[in-house]
Parts: sequence; C-alpha cells; structure tokens
Amino acid sequence: LKSGVKTERKPDGSAVATHPAFAAHPIQGWTPDFIPKVLEDAPSGLMDDLVHIPGDKAIATSKALASGEGILTGISGGGTVYCAIEVAKQAPEGSVIC
Repeated sequence: LKSGVKTERKPDGSAVATHPAFAAHPIQGWTPDFIPKVLEDAPSGLMDDLVHIPGDKAIATSKALASGEGILTGISGGGTVYCAIEVAKQAPEGSVIC
C-alpha cells in the first residue's frame, strides 16, 4: 500500500502476478507477494496507520517476551507486541489502546 502501486488483477479480483513492491519478511505470511483486494479496495479512513515491522525487532521482542515475561511466542507474536509498543509510544498520555 505504501508503494502506491495497485496490484494488477484478473476479472475475478485475484492477483495476476507478484506485487512489484514485494520483499520477503522473516515472518511467514506477513508479506504476501500481493496486496489483498479487500485492503486495496478499503474506503479511505478505514485504516488508521500501516506500521512497518522490522524482522529483527520482531525476533528480539519475541525473545524478550520469553526471557522477561515467560511468554513463549513466535516471531509473529513478537512483531505484534513490537507494533503495540510502538503505537503506545506515540499515543497521548491516558490513551486506551485496543
């Protein structure tokens, strides 16, 4: 989405080919080689932000959760918590983050 390049699609809406901005990510399934049509067609304003999750930060957060909190999770869980922490850092004091 951030590339601004729309996915070339077949008449049924499925992707014709790999998206030109595709880059592999260490979290399986997090970087599909296409932009899902439902996301590409979403009305503007439906999504608040698109947060880039660096693979090394996701891995480090997963390890920190295991060693510091006893929470055993994979890279995707680490990436999700990393994102939540980054959003919380930018939120106004007293915000409720869901």
